[in-house]
Formats: sequence, structure tokens, C-alpha cells
Amino acid sequence: MKPLKDLLENIRDIDGFPVASDEEIIRLSDAPFYTACPNPYLKDLFEVSLDEIDETYNKLPFVSDVEEGKNGPIYNAHSYHTKVPYKAIVKFINHYTKEGDVVFDGFCGSGMTGVAAKMCNRNAILNDISPSATLIAYNYCNSQKYQEFNNKIIEILKEVEKECGWMYKTQHNKIGIDGKLIIGFIDNTIWSDVFYCPECSNELIFWDIAVDVRNKKIKKNYQCNNCETDVKKKDLKKKFERIFDDSLNCEVEILKQVPVLINYTVGKKRFVKTPDENDLTILKEISTNNIPYWYPSNEFPIGYNTKQPKKSHNITHVHQIYSKRNLWILSSLFEKLIRQPNKNHLYFLFTSIIQRASLLNRFRFHGTGGLSGTLYIPSLRFERNPILLSKTKLRQIISNYKNQIKNESKLVITTQSTTNLKNIPSNSIDYIFVDPPFGQNLMYSELNFLWESWLKVFTNNISEAIINKVHKKDLIIYKDLMFKSFKEMYKILKSNRWITIEFHNSEASVWNAIQESISRAGFVIAQVTTLDKKQGSFKQVTSIGAVKMDLIINAYKPKKDFSDRFLKNAGHNMELDFIKEHIRHIPVLPNTERTENMLYSKMLAFYVEKGYKIKYNAKNFFQLLSENFIEIDGYWFLDDEVKKYNEWKSRLNLEQIKTILDGQQIIFINDEKSALNWLNNFIYTPREYSKIYTAFNQAVTKMTDNIPELRVLLDRNFILEKEKYRRPRGIQEIQNIKQNREKILLKTFDEILRSAREDKGKISIIRKEALIYGFTQRYQIGQFQDILSIASKLDKNLIESNTAIRDFIDVAKIKTEGISK
Repeated sequence: MKPLKDLLENIRDIDGFPVASDEEIIRLSDAPFYTACPNPYLKDLFEVSLDEIDETYNKLPFVSDVEEGKNGPIYNAHSYHTKVPYKAIVKFINHYTKEGDVVFDGFCGSGMTGVAAKMCNRNAILNDISPSATLIAYNYCNSQKYQEFNNKIIEILKEVEKECGWMYKTQHNKIGIDGKLIIGFIDNTIWSDVFYCPECSNELIFWDIAVDVRNKKIKKNYQCNNCETDVKKKDLKKKFERIFDDSLNCEVEILKQVPVLINYTVGKKRFVKTPDENDLTILKEISTNNIPYWYPSNEFPIGYNTKQPKKSHNITHVHQIYSKRNLWILSSLFEKLIRQPNKNHLYFLFTSIIQRASLLNRFRFHGTGGLSGTLYIPSLRFERNPILLSKTKLRQIISNYKNQIKNESKLVITTQSTTNLKNIPSNSIDYIFVDPPFGQNLMYSELNFLWESWLKVFTNNISEAIINKVHKKDLIIYKDLMFKSFKEMYKILKSNRWITIEFHNSEASVWNAIQESISRAGFVIAQVTTLDKKQGSFKQVTSIGAVKMDLIINAYKPKKDFSDRFLKNAGHNMELDFIKEHIRHIPVLPNTERTENMLYSKMLAFYVEKGYKIKYNAKNFFQLLSENFIEIDGYWFLDDEVKKYNEWKSRLNLEQIKTILDGQQIIFINDEKSALNWLNNFIYTPREYSKIYTAFNQAVTKMTDNIPELRVLLDRNFILEKEKYRRPRGIQEIQNIKQNREKILLKTFDEILRSAREDKGKISIIRKEALIYGFTQRYQIGQFQDILSIASKLDKNLIESNTAIRDFIDVAKIKTEGISK
């Protein structure tokens, strides 16, 4: 294989190529298995038979119980902003793959998918756009020669302690038997912000007014210790002090902080003291000396998280986010690490401590650590001794390596954007597990800036899939980046294989963006479940406001022979084949994917996305189902599935069946389609209006659709009988409801079309079901200009928020351009 430096020009155009010099990229890499840039060795490392198709492969979505295990030596070895515990991923990998298969994770973070793959003796390709993430992931999974690593770190820490240990020494309050002062070693020091009282301008040490040491709690209400005025924190005036910054070669003004409590050790005993004159003298000596080693002094970039230190403490550069002594010790440690020939493992230890050794570390009576997902500097901080911290992390890292299974599985890591995976062969991956970024949950490139400033290799965040106003990335841009990512993952996944996506965001708009991106890329969603963290079990979605849920989306890439036939015939007379193909991928259980509405939506989206002719409306689609499938409990089954479903029901009592059927709920209600699906599931047994009303209003989220009132929805889509609403039964009832609904939708669409032709203003809210129904009808009869007439008046956000509407418009443009030519 050629050296990495000779291959960089061939991969420099791949999205997400990091911001760094070639020298720094090469220094951080451990080619060919880890590169801090797009990995050019992937095709050489994995021999792929592209023509080989496993006809025997037949898997349904994974729905069994799983132990998540957010603890243990492996999980705790290195922190990251978000992690899916490897024990959870192991269950998926074992279900979907066999030994020797290749697993891919396009947003690998700290590399838990890689750890899980190794545990299962599967090969893995991990990718992330962040160089710090891929470095952590590589070292998390690379347990070779860990004893050599351990010995080298111990040796280096001895050097650092010999040189810098004096900075963390303190005088004990007792004299030794030899008459000399006993010297202790500081474990940590608690520091406090300093403010002014808004009433009397007295200087207030926040610790003195906010902390109840006796009861071990932080007070909610404060009182000035001079004028005794009750004060709120937001009213306190910040006390700034001017200090000379060696790196910037100028004076800077930073919020004043003072040490208030020292925790130290003498022998094996721990003690607590307030800082004395000797402690303050040591701090003064440190502050007046120059640090003799390199350390990062990058200015924080403009961003959402990166503005937090400046806003609270006027901290503008990376080096300012450390105390002077911690910065000194870290830079000494780093200088000794980078001198080593095999330094990749050594970086792993360093990156594991630099967050906890910073000003981000909060003081709390019950545990410490930074506020997750932020660069927030607290008013009460916990200054950890980096030497002791390193020793603790070393033990955890070694324990991680000892607990990993040793086998011949191959793990390769690449650093790039998932929007461009051209260095991975098409149809080469057996299974994909991803935990992608979700909207504005976490700003990874900003949060990783501390790590990457030390490593000198930075995330190229142009194609980072987030919502961030400062970076000028809105929901539309986020959705486009996610679509491109899923499209690339679709390309590299083998046909008839699965992708699992973990989702955790409470915004319906982000949920819709993810679902639409998955479907537009070509995947077909077969199952959505929730991960119950407390009970460690997967179950069908049972509630709407999924704020605290982790949702698991299981989707598949259709079989190659089906895709080839579908393409060859342009979908003609293949509606039945599509439904059969999809149903075979759904568990033989109560499942919303088996309902008529969901099956019709899947088929409609699949055809429109490809621009193929649609010959079925909701009415004759029901006839297609009735003639070819069997309906039980509102779900549609193949003939050979009925026995299995009935056997499943026979093993449960009525209460268990009721609980499961109760659980088949739509995750977000934010438009008419999701409202009708929710109602159809909720009314599996007849319900009174009052009960429906209460449950519906508890479930509904922010509505983005102009839909009829609940009573109207019920009257037009269900049967009122004995003061209870029930599902329609029998062909006649169902056909009558469908016929009346289509009549009303068409009338509403005609009004929308007339308004679009006559009115000048933009349309920002509309009854989407009427619009989609009308678009479908016009699409079927070839009146594409009517679609475009309405499209010209629709608000951009309305179009982008709904894939079906956008797809109809896109296809109409293509069709009219073709006709005009």
C-alpha cells in the first residue's frame, strides 16, 4: 500500500475533509486502519464480491428485549457527548448479521458500534466527520499492546509529577514527628465566581452566599452578607479582573474566581481545608511564570456553544478555559506524549482528561462533571488535579481493553462526511447502525473544538448535519444533508439488508425530516420501536410526546430482483408485488405498518418518488388489499402469516392483547394524516367521544396543518353507534366513507386551485390531505400544470416540510419540461 501522504490528493475533494495541514493529518493517523481524513485504503482492506447475493437472508426487524447497560468499564473509559451503549448494539448486530459480515456506522462518535462489532466477531467500518471522534473511536476499539501502553503512560506521568507536582502540594495542619510540616497532595480545589451586591456593591464570593455546607446543598435564595438584602443570581453584578495573557501578549478582562476549598490527601487519608497563605503563594508563583511548552491558544469560533464561555466569563480563547496550573501540567503531559513513536493510544488518555481538567467541571455535592452538551462554565467549579485524573482514567482505559474480546475481526476508521462515501464500494455493507445528529440537540463541531485544538486537526463543518442559526443551517438544510447521508448509506448497503437508526428528539419537525430523508433515499421503514432505558426492553411506541424516548427505526433496502423488475417495468402492475415485499419485512404482530393507511402511504411515496404512474386511489387500493390479503384486528397479513398471528394471540390473555393494541400509537400528531392514523389505532375498540377527546388533546403536538375539528374527523371517518365511535366494518361501510372523504377532499382542492389562480398572496397554511389528494388525481391524469400553478403560490417552508407535496411538484416540473421539449 502507498503511504498516506501520496494519496491525500485523491481524497481531498471528499466532503468533510478536515481543516488541518497534511502533516498534522498524517501525524494523527495510524494508516491504513485509521486515517484522520477520508480513508483511501477501504477498498484494499475489504474484499467485496459485488455479484454475490445471499438468497437465504431473511430477517424481520429486531424487537426483542435488550439490556442497555449505560455503565461498566468499557462504557466509562472515555466520555463523549452522546453514546449508544455497546450492549444494546450487540443485540442488533447478532440479529441482522453473521460472523465475518461488515457493519457500518456513518456517525460513529466514540465508536460504540465498533466495540459491539468486535464483541460479535464482525468487521466494521466506522466514520465520523469529527477527527476527535474518530481518534477516540479508533482507540476505544484498538486494544492491542495495552500493557505496553500502560507502562509508557506510567513512565510519562512520573516525569510530569516530578516536574509539576509542586503545583498541587499543600501544607497539612499538623506537624510530623520529625518536627517538620506535613505536606499533602491536592486532589481537587473548589473555585467560586465573585460578584458585587446590586444594592450595596459589596464584593460577594458566590460560595459564601450560595452553599449550605452543613446540609450539602446549593441554596435557591441568596442574601448579601453585608447589607442582608435578598438577591437573585441574575441580579448580581460580575466582578472582572484584568490579567496579563502570555499567549495573546496583552491584558484581558476575565470574571474573577477565587479558591474556597481544598480536598487533599496525606498518605491514604483525605482532608479538607480552606486555602491558606502558602496555597495562595503557590498560585501566585504559577501565575507569574511562563509555561515552557506549547498549548493551543485558538480563538473560539462564532457559534452557539462557543459563545457560552464568553457570555458568562469573557473567555474567548481555548487556553483561557483552563486554570494556569492545569494548562501547565496538560501541556507538559502533551509534549511528552507526542515525542513517543506510538502515540495514538497515548492521545486516547489525553483526550479523556482535557474536558474534566478544564473550567467546565462543575462542583456538586454528589458528583462532578461538565454540563452535558454545552461549553458552560459554572459559578462553582471543581479543579481536578490532572496527574491524579490521568491515573484514574488510565485504570479505566486498561479495564476497557481487558474486557474486550480478542478475535480476528477487522475494524477500519475513516474521517469524512457521510454525504460522500465514494471511497466505500457500493453494495458492500451487510448492516448499518447509526445514531445520527438530530436537529439542534448537540453542536458536535463546537463541542469538539477543545479536543481538536490540542490535536490541531479540526472538523470541516460545512457538511455537518445540524440545525444551527449561527452557522445559518435551518431545518431545510439539515434535511437535505440527512437525505444525502442516507442516500450514500443506501448505495453502500447490500440489497435486502437492514439499517437501524436511533432517534432522540422531541420535535415533530425533526422526526418528520428524518423519516422523509430515509424514505427519499430509497429505504422502506418497516418498524419504529422505543428503547425503554429503565426496563431495558423494546416495545411498540406507546406515547406521543417522545421527549424522553429513544426511538429505534428499522428500515430495509429492497431486494435487487424486485428493484430491477420495478425499474424495468416503471412500476406498472407492480403495486401488489410492492405490498407483498413490504409486508414480508414486517413482524407478524400488531404493527401500524400493516394498517391500510400506512400501506397506501408507503406505496404512494414509492411510486411518486420515482415518477411512475399511479393507478390506485384509496378506494380501489382497499379493494386490492381485500382481494389479496387477510385483515385481522385492522392489520393486513399474507395467507401464510395468519396462522402465526393467531398462534401469537392464543398465547396471550385479553388484558395482554389490549395492552399491546393500546400501544400502537403514532409518535407525533401534527397533521391530518397522523391524526387519522392515531384515531384509527386508538379506536380499535369502540370509544366515547369524551375519552377520545381527552386522549387526543394529550397526544397532539404543534399542528402544522389546517385540519377539520376532531368531531368532524370522527363523523367523516368512523361510525357513531350507541354513542361510541368505532371503525367502519365491511366493504360497504368502508367504501362509503372513502367515497365521501374523497368527494370532500376534491372539493377543497378545487378551492385551493381556484385561489392559487386568482389570488396574489402566498399560501402558508393549507389542508395538506386535500392538496395531496388533488395532486395525486392530477398526477394520474397528467394535468401537471395544475400542480405547478398551486406550487407557485405555496410558501417554501410548507413545501419543504412535506415530502409528498415536494415530490409531486418535482415530478410535475420534470414532466412539463419534457412535454414542452
